[in-house]
Amino acid sequence: MAGNSFGTVFRVTTWGESHGRAVGAVVDGCPAGLDLSEEEVQRELDRRRPGYSTVSTARREEDRADILSGLFEGKTTGTPISILVWNRDAQSGAYDLLRNRPRPGHADWPYLARYGIRDHRGGGRSSARETVGRVAAGAVAKTLLAGEGIEVAGYVRELGGIRGELQESWDISSLREEAEKNPVRCPDQLAAKEMIQAVEAARGAGDSLGGVAEIIAVGVPPGLGEPVFDKLDADLASALMGIGAVKAVEIGAGVEAARMWGSESNDPLLPGLKFETNNAGGILGGISTGSPIICRISVKPTPSISMPQRTVDLSTGEAAEIEIRGRHDPTIPPRIVPVAEAMVALVLADHLLRRRMARV
Repeated sequence: MAGNSFGTVFRVTTWGESHGRAVGAVVDGCPAGLDLSEEEVQRELDRRRPGYSTVSTARREEDRADILSGLFEGKTTGTPISILVWNRDAQSGAYDLLRNRPRPGHADWPYLARYGIRDHRGGGRSSARETVGRVAAGAVAKTLLAGEGIEVAGYVRELGGIRGELQESWDISSLREEAEKNPVRCPDQLAAKEMIQAVEAARGAGDSLGGVAEIIAVGVPPGLGEPVFDKLDADLASALMGIGAVKAVEIGAGVEAARMWGSESNDPLLPGLKFETNNAGGILGGISTGSPIICRISVKPTPSISMPQRTVDLSTGEAAEIEIRGRHDPTIPPRIVPVAEAMVALVLADHLLRRRMARV
């Protein structure tokens, strides 16, 4: 199976299945001498951990990070960093009825068409459980970026059609602090209450909700990215679209740019080489401008819902019906935030190291 590795210089390979023994990641290309601890990785894993709130799955995983290699006396050695997380609370029996019945909205059927075999227990490799490795690797990337004054933070902007509003006075620290005050990770506390109610209503109906998450990176220096095939925004779009359940990615003004005049869309340059506005989302010509990088992802509703759904029994070819059992998130955006942050951090770390190689 190809497609398990990501990045050019700062390179990550994730491994493991939802109901296998463990999941994890190998980070290669991290410079030697970086201060890193299991606590830093654990802090990020705790943010994505299942069972952390009333709007997440009831699956209870410790998700304890075990760094097996690449560290000596609290510093990276320049060798591959291998991070392992054991699966402790998988309940595979809940998936027995799905062995021959592909779930609507899931990768079950295309996965089988691609490989001729699939692990039906929780989706196997195509499960969101795979993102444990991404978040662990992202923690390493965030540590590298922090040393350069670069911060990455995300939050839920919209959930179930309910949109949160941001205050102009909020900086990235305020956004992060406000977002982490509630289980839906929306910095608008009033909107968050409505979102929680909407999630509970959907859960009670056996259904689920989608939404929009926004990720911001500040302190990014100008000059990251390549001007042709490895544009910074193209790599960010690829990284974010590569997260399961993401159906659209926007940078800066995004789709609204198509409705603007050029005089509205262009960000005027000011003395000091700053920009008056940021419709470009911090990237022009595939290269960072020094303005905050702003990305948004549209996330579909959780496909695992408990209400009856139509499918086909692969053993007979006949129409069938399924009711998905097991423990699932009634909405994905709150838990996708740390995953999206990780992917943005991985891209920025990779391009930061690539820039160091681009000029004397």
